[in-house]
Amino acid sequence: MRPGLRPLLAAALAAALLGGCAPDHDGAGGTGGTGVTTLTVGVFGAFGYQEAGLYDAYTRLHPDVVIKQTSIARNENYYPQLLTHLGAGSGLADIQAVEVGNIAEITATQAGKLEDLGRAPGVDRSAFLPWKWAQGTAPNGKTVALGTDIGPQAVCYRKDLFAKAGLPTDREAVGALWAGDWRAYLEAGTRYQQGAPEGTAFVDSASGVLSAINGSSAERFYDADGEVVYKTNPAVKDAWNLAAAFAEGGLTARLQQFTPDWDQGFSQGTFATVSCPAWMLGYIEDKAGPAGKGRWDVAAAPRPGNWGGSFLVVPSAGKHTAEAARLAAWLTAPAQQAVLFEKRGSFPSASAAHRLPVVAEATHPYFRGAPTGAIFARAARDVPVAPVGPKDLVIQQNLADVGMLQVDQKGKTAQEGWDAAVKAIDNALDL
Repeated sequence: MRPGLRPLLAAALAAALLGGCAPDHDGAGGTGGTGVTTLTVGVFGAFGYQEAGLYDAYTRLHPDVVIKQTSIARNENYYPQLLTHLGAGSGLADIQAVEVGNIAEITATQAGKLEDLGRAPGVDRSAFLPWKWAQGTAPNGKTVALGTDIGPQAVCYRKDLFAKAGLPTDREAVGALWAGDWRAYLEAGTRYQQGAPEGTAFVDSASGVLSAINGSSAERFYDADGEVVYKTNPAVKDAWNLAAAFAEGGLTARLQQFTPDWDQGFSQGTFATVSCPAWMLGYIEDKAGPAGKGRWDVAAAPRPGNWGGSFLVVPSAGKHTAEAARLAAWLTAPAQQAVLFEKRGSFPSASAAHRLPVVAEATHPYFRGAPTGAIFARAARDVPVAPVGPKDLVIQQNLADVGMLQVDQKGKTAQEGWDAAVKAIDNALDL
């Protein structure tokens, strides 16, 4: 990030704050006359708000508010608890985070227990990407979730390994290798493997490729009527067969993503490319370490897609719903999303933030000064609007971690892996 962008961001943030809610000191929200309202925020993982200083910024503007955050490390542990607390109407934070893979279930089954944030003071629907706004809106038209970040995809690649394998290294030329077609990405992998440095593979995992291809499809696991269609959807089966071809062709490092071995793969340089949503940049920098600086670069993905992103909801059972809605609106406003991008690399779901210089002109020094703001904003604009079903995450995880992992690591055929995934999904969905 260029140092000169920080004053521009500060000016944009100050303008947004001046246009927001003025602090009130009436002790509203059942504070017992102390004049202080404590708002709780429940999140999973390192969500970024606390780390980026946004809670502190809000409480400076609103000295009558105290914010306390609780975090559960993994969403698979966090989300079942959230559903339990919503069902009981107790044990909830004033604001709760929801992962994109769970948002369809929340909007379909829990909307009646959540506040209508589309009507919250300070919320501007036109500031958000239309597809992100739609994901947080219930079938009855009530918008119960405000988008935080998104995961527009690129491909991160090792420039030094590409050079040794005889492939282009300039990011525009690299993007042109596979522009518009994931099959061209497979072809580039075959070229790479023919001259690959010893001990390296073209891509980290077949599961990662599968997730990336599915993320760029206009229809995946559910249709527009909410029916489960992954078994019969040609796009899903084509994605499956193509990802399996990476494994069967020896183009993968046969790693499982988000495991210690995968982390070591970054530091040891055992693979040359990885499907790379915006949030992955920080992960790569952390795991590859100082030795990887200048070796990694970023190119456009074969087709635009999205992997990841989250939302904020305000449970109606909370003690301070009005104050919580104001905080949720502020945290997801374009200026604050731009701060989160600058500090944590979380790409804004508010398209209005994409026009702010701190996003639009962003470059990443670790990735050879790649124009990451422009690359990811372009991908975000063209993400296909795919139906998201209540068990999207269950289907996706079983396809990747049950079925495709067997093809990649155990030498199972594509059909054997598919059958194993279908069996696991059917059991999970009770089909």
